[in-house]
Amino acid sequence: MTSTTPFPTGTILGYPRIGRRRELKKAVEAFWAGKISVDELEATAAELRSVTRERLAALGLGRTDSSIPEAFSFYDQVLDTAVAVGAVPTRFERLVKSDGTVDLAGYFTIARGEGHDVPADMTKWFDSNYHYLVPEIGPDTKLHLASDRRVREVAEATTSGFRTRPVLVGPVTFLLLSKPSLDAPEGYLPLDRLDDLLPIYAELLAAFTAAGAEWVQLDEPALVSESIDVPRDVVLAATKRAYDLLGASAVRPSIFVAAPYGSLDDALPVLIDTPVEAIGVDLVKGDLPSGVTTDKVIVGGVIDGHNIWRGDLAAAFASLESLKSISPNVAVSTSTSLFHVPHDIDDEPLLGDQLKSWLAFADQKVGQVATLAKGLTEGKAAIQTELDAASDALADRHAAAGVRDGAVRERAAKLSEADFSRGPYTARLAAQEAALHLPFLPTTTIGSFPQTAEIRKSRAAFAKGEITEEQYNEAMRNEIRSVVELQENIGIDVIVHGEPERNDMVQYFAENLDGFAVTQNGWVQSYGSRCTRPSILWGDVSRPAPITVEWSTFTQSLTSKPVKGMLTGPVTILAWSFVRDDQPLRDTANQVALALRDEIEDLEAAGIGIIQVDEPALRELLPLKKKDHDDYLDWSVGSFRLATAGVKDKTQIHTHLCYSEFSVVIDAIDKLDADVTSIEAARSKMDVVHDIKSSGFGRGIGPGVYDIHSPRVPSIEEISDLIEIALGSIPERQVWVNPDCGLKTRGYDETVESLTNVLAATRAARDKASV
Repeated sequence: MTSTTPFPTGTILGYPRIGRRRELKKAVEAFWAGKISVDELEATAAELRSVTRERLAALGLGRTDSSIPEAFSFYDQVLDTAVAVGAVPTRFERLVKSDGTVDLAGYFTIARGEGHDVPADMTKWFDSNYHYLVPEIGPDTKLHLASDRRVREVAEATTSGFRTRPVLVGPVTFLLLSKPSLDAPEGYLPLDRLDDLLPIYAELLAAFTAAGAEWVQLDEPALVSESIDVPRDVVLAATKRAYDLLGASAVRPSIFVAAPYGSLDDALPVLIDTPVEAIGVDLVKGDLPSGVTTDKVIVGGVIDGHNIWRGDLAAAFASLESLKSISPNVAVSTSTSLFHVPHDIDDEPLLGDQLKSWLAFADQKVGQVATLAKGLTEGKAAIQTELDAASDALADRHAAAGVRDGAVRERAAKLSEADFSRGPYTARLAAQEAALHLPFLPTTTIGSFPQTAEIRKSRAAFAKGEITEEQYNEAMRNEIRSVVELQENIGIDVIVHGEPERNDMVQYFAENLDGFAVTQNGWVQSYGSRCTRPSILWGDVSRPAPITVEWSTFTQSLTSKPVKGMLTGPVTILAWSFVRDDQPLRDTANQVALALRDEIEDLEAAGIGIIQVDEPALRELLPLKKKDHDDYLDWSVGSFRLATAGVKDKTQIHTHLCYSEFSVVIDAIDKLDADVTSIEAARSKMDVVHDIKSSGFGRGIGPGVYDIHSPRVPSIEEISDLIEIALGSIPERQVWVNPDCGLKTRGYDETVESLTNVLAATRAARDKASV
């Protein structure tokens, strides 16, 4: 029996799950620290789910029409699905109880690792700044229904008077995002297990029905991506098989397949030809479908779930009207889950009223969905006032001071090819070797050191006016003195200042550049309990004054070793901000690059001989459609080169990248023309070095040997093995030794122990090479 309840006219694909004041983050970390029990953590989570349902109902979604999604997660939705279907990595099989389940403590262990058992791999979720945990599935992985947590959450909602819509990662996307287990044979694909997985999904669908669900949402963003390393015809055949079989389930809710982050293209007719009842199309990143007709519900994702602009509501409504040429049954939704944006613009008292009038956070976007749903039901005239108000705000934004700066645009217009190029690498290498005198296997860190409670306390006191600027600066200088002394005692070759003065690697620069605004409560989830506050890039960008020079020169005064100046690159500043949507990203990136170019040249003039420009998000913004790759790689690489091309040959430019599939952008990494590139590699056991070797990459490279996203302390032997793997594939003169990423989120005890082991392993490798 299949539910026949109509699909709601308006809905969202998901909502922020961390809490308006990061209640989930705080509770989860308290549980990890042993400060609260599992029952207390579960109670906090249940309260957050209840508050979310009530809030969404108050904003205009229905209590009993399945418009409210049930999409909570303690850590990650892909990990949730893996645990639900029994896809537990072999090294964590000890966590599986006799009844086949994994408890909450075991769930977190898979995410974070324990002892010698490394956590699941982590990488970017499509073209967003969210990170998911990569499932490991082999031919012998014992797939079975191992958790009914989502079913219990649906029952919880039903008991409290709601009829919600459970959300799961769809079966095709789940398997396409998985990687083969270590013991899988050559040529094996996790997608080969589709027929074993589908009966488990069918069990879940039946359980959802029993719990009161009338609709289920299966997220299939992999269907819009051309970056999946599986032939498209195989993906489409798997999609047809999956939804034919699930659609034929004897007892199930109606099925809504959502496909955020781009156009479904040739997957749309495939889905139309299955028994699913509703299909979601992203009309923000994707194109309006054409050439197909259906009587299924087409859910138009016209409200941008990935950015915070109020947008053109009249154009969004027009897109929904156009969908009626495809299906008479049209509904409205957000383009993606709203967990990519903060909760509420009304919770930002420090932002100016004009800027706030241009913005829509999650709550405002729910309101926009409700408005457009009313228009679909009652006609455009019923919402004309709201449409006009949004259009007026758009016009005001376009004309506002600072959105367009004549001097910034004139400088960008005068750029020539010479502004994007440095001299030959051979000449630069010789000049740098003469200037820096670094040893074989030089060691460094990525930039940040642990942000202690004392640092945060000083920052908060300064913000509240409780201490003077000089008192604050002295507190930061004391921390820098301590960090420099620590690095010298451990034996690190290239020193960093530890970035104590920076609250965030993007926000810090946003606070010091014109054209940006920062939020007070605009938190979004990056991974697990890690949250960030993306800045708002609303206008033309320029640098009114030097930003980092004073801190770097102070650090250099403390040591005879080279100090590395630390900047965030233009692509990452864009990727980790909410960026203006009224001009091409290329233009915005070049504006940011020119501001950074000024900073780099000032650092060089102040005697800083090594400057790192971090670009961890280079892969993140790569479009999901191949036709868009060349243009993106051209402007993203170009903006980095524009920022860094003004220095002398003897100044060594570093960059850093993390948590991405590097093979996809290895050529672009090479074209950045950085003298040294550090990359994440520890968690994947140096998988990336094979791509480096085959590409012929010829400049300095530092594949990470210490996974800083886990609290584990890697042993000397483990690090030595990784260094050996790197030296086996990369010419030894190129290899640097460093952690995967910055140390901001780690504690000092584990950091000191881990870095000490890194240096011990490095010395052993040096001794071995000298024999």
